[in-house]
Amino acid sequence: MGKTLVKVEDLVHEFRPAGKIRIRAVDHISFQIEEGEVFGLVGESGSGKSTVARCVMNVYKPWGGTVWYKNICTTEPKSYRQNKKMLQTRRQMIFQDSTSSLNQRMKVKDIIAEPMVISRRTPPRGSCRAEAEFQLSYVGMEASYLEKYPWELSGGMRQRVAIARALAMEPEFLVADEPVASLDVSIQAQILNLFKHLQKEHGFTFLFIAHDLSVVRFLCDRVGVMYRGKIVETAPVKELFNNPMHPYTKALLSAIPIPDPVLERKRKFQVFDEDAFCPGERMEMVSPGHFVLENNGGKEI
Repeated sequence: MGKTLVKVEDLVHEFRPAGKIRIRAVDHISFQIEEGEVFGLVGESGSGKSTVARCVMNVYKPWGGTVWYKNICTTEPKSYRQNKKMLQTRRQMIFQDSTSSLNQRMKVKDIIAEPMVISRRTPPRGSCRAEAEFQLSYVGMEASYLEKYPWELSGGMRQRVAIARALAMEPEFLVADEPVASLDVSIQAQILNLFKHLQKEHGFTFLFIAHDLSVVRFLCDRVGVMYRGKIVETAPVKELFNNPMHPYTKALLSAIPIPDPVLERKRKFQVFDEDAFCPGERMEMVSPGHFVLENNGGKEI
């Protein structure tokens, strides 16, 4: 077990769109991420994955619970203010939609350099342009793209620019919120291989948000499965795929497409009974590192 870098305890977040309406997107969840680990959060759309990411990165202010980065409580306003510059430097986020996350009126060279300019950080390679060129080459793009605007690039290239912008700050912790969901399969493979390379070469710690379990199986070390704002199961990747325990996890795994058309026609889907979902208050350990949310007020699933 490595040293804990990020720790989330009893996190709660609600949206209140109008009047007395309350939508609880994250419902008392806890997990931790070790240094150098890739931790995946999976679940269907609307399960609360992206909300968790935004709470961890202080984009949203949680309604309850705490988030720790090393020994700093980032959800405590005074503590966050005292360490704001370090937190904004050492933690970076890559969003799903590269079109909206990049300023369409800025050239690529200025987009990559912008975090350094804002934080008044001296570029390691002497100038912002030289640093932008290096980071761009690191994600597999030529220097000629520095003078282009995001709208002149393909979706995969825009996502590479977003990754280069995050890497320019030399972060310890990266949050990737479904970074390949809007890309075609061939570009997805390129971006995932890039993430794999970055983690292996630099030891980055990742919180990787996805709804595609095949992607998680390829990239992540541990996985948390979310449903209706709760984490229903956490386990190492191999353990989760070989021995899923929660009915929702089993249903997700059964929906993974099989590339063999004969086997695809023969496979059976698991059906998850949403009406029977009655979560308990704590996670039960079924094997070392493998935890499942109790159901029906503490009764076993």
